Amino acid sequence: MLPPSCSVQYRPDLQVLVARWPADAPFAQLQADFEAVLQEAAAHQAHSWLLDVRRREELAPELAEWTIHDFFPRAAAQLGRPPLRIAALASPARMAVYERDEFQRRTLAYGQQVTRPYHLQLFGDEGAAMEWLRG
Repeated sequence: MLPPSCSVQYRPDLQVLVARWPADAPFAQLQADFEAVLQEAAAHQAHSWLLDVRRREELAPELAEWTIHDFFPRAAAQLGRPPLRIAALASPARMAVYERDEFQRRTLAYGQQVTRPYHLQLFGDEGAAMEWLRG
């Protein structure tokens, strides 16, 4: 397994796991990063995640498919109750891609359906993301 390219830190004061990516990375590296996030979350029983992807500009379709359809459901099942809450912190440029790209919009809408075993929300502001995670 590749070492993570992101920082992963559990914040016991907030009961939130924070992962921050400094840059884009290949798909295999991002998969390893997400597995490291899950490993740390399991160690702390962290059901609230802040995923800071503001510095990652590439939106690879295969990563969107994998996270929404495989990783997030698997992480939610492994962590159990309460439901996994994921706040994705995105840059304005990335938010614009979610709005204009049909594939990304559909994939995100699927991931945000209330029938998913996790709760996913996008944010442009870290304070709002933390408030949602703690709410």
